[in-house]
Amino acid sequence: MKDIKTYMNELGQQARVGSLALAKANTNQKNTALENIANALQEKRNELLKANKKDLDTGKKNGLDAALLDRLELNNDRLDSMIDGVRQVANLSDPIGEINDLKYQPSGIQVGKMRVPLGVVGIIYESRPNVTADAAALCLKSGNAAILRGGSEAINSNQAIAECINQGLSEAELPASAVQVIETTDRAAVGEMITMPQYVDVIIPRGGKGLIERISKDASVPVIKHLDGICHVYIDEYADFDKAVGIAFNSKTQRYGTCNTMETLLVAKAIAGEFLPVIAESYEEEGVEMRGCSITRDYIPQAKSASEEDWKTEYLAPILSIRVVEGVDEAIAHIQKYSSQHTDAIVTEYYTNARQFMTEIDSSSVMVNASTRFADGFEYGLGAEIGISTDKFHVRGPVGLEGLTSQKFIVLGDGQIRE
Repeated sequence: MKDIKTYMNELGQQARVGSLALAKANTNQKNTALENIANALQEKRNELLKANKKDLDTGKKNGLDAALLDRLELNNDRLDSMIDGVRQVANLSDPIGEINDLKYQPSGIQVGKMRVPLGVVGIIYESRPNVTADAAALCLKSGNAAILRGGSEAINSNQAIAECINQGLSEAELPASAVQVIETTDRAAVGEMITMPQYVDVIIPRGGKGLIERISKDASVPVIKHLDGICHVYIDEYADFDKAVGIAFNSKTQRYGTCNTMETLLVAKAIAGEFLPVIAESYEEEGVEMRGCSITRDYIPQAKSASEEDWKTEYLAPILSIRVVEGVDEAIAHIQKYSSQHTDAIVTEYYTNARQFMTEIDSSSVMVNASTRFADGFEYGLGAEIGISTDKFHVRGPVGLEGLTSQKFIVLGDGQIRE
């Protein structure tokens, strides 16, 4: 194989060419490619599952932990979700070419903004092979070429999905260079990709905190990122009891290895004696290890003592920190101190407390009476998401189609000149 620098430069050059072809592709052509990709994924289901089994077997031999293996696994339900995600993107409105805020100025010119692709998007991710299809679909629909670099643990799965993507592009008469999945597992490929601003317009890393910190530190290409998901659910003293139990349970246990899983449960002191023993019983049945403050442990004696470090930790595992607070003010103060500004929720029937929480919590998603697990592009109606950003520029929260575009000013005149 060629040396990494040469290989990555060639990918970059091809991606730039692919981005020009995609930028002028019409909506029908892009949607046809997406439908073809979805059909190919369906037709090659067995091949995808076999490729994924190879990765899972290798991962187990290499000692991958349970959270990583969960992220790595493809099963029929997850394949169905991946295929549905591609089709949902095909059904979304095409943002490219959309003109907003067209207004006449005193000079007689009209000034507005047109939505345009970013260009070439480089995406670096770990474990989850579904990201390959999600990222390809979103980049394709938004007119962006993509260079995708999955983790070495998912190499067989990603290459199998890449074959489906290439088939879909070819059948729609779009270049294969519009979506390229890096074939090497050499980590040097990442270092090259994040330092190629002449070919790559933005980098989106998806993975562990260590990966994202390294990418952010070393990249000379703009990065859209979130470092971790320390998500909170606050059970207010005015919460509906059944809603509170359901939301607290689902936010933690629906899936452990995701960035929108609750890691800290906050409970108002006024209802802690009634609520904590009930939710603790549910967590115990699921095998969730509880770590609590001293008041929590009065109500849940089997809970371990929580340390300062626990409030700062994204477990991505069946472990939960629990703290009893006086009320909404103390809950907000705790979240402001420890939150990673990803997703935080309040359960309450009191409008004033809900409004205060929404106003004062500065996270990319703030929820009232809903599980944190809804912080997801698919659930928000954005189609498959490419990631969740806790940055404030240029996009925040789940990054869907619009988040993969920019705007340029357009000016319409009729011969006007400036005096």
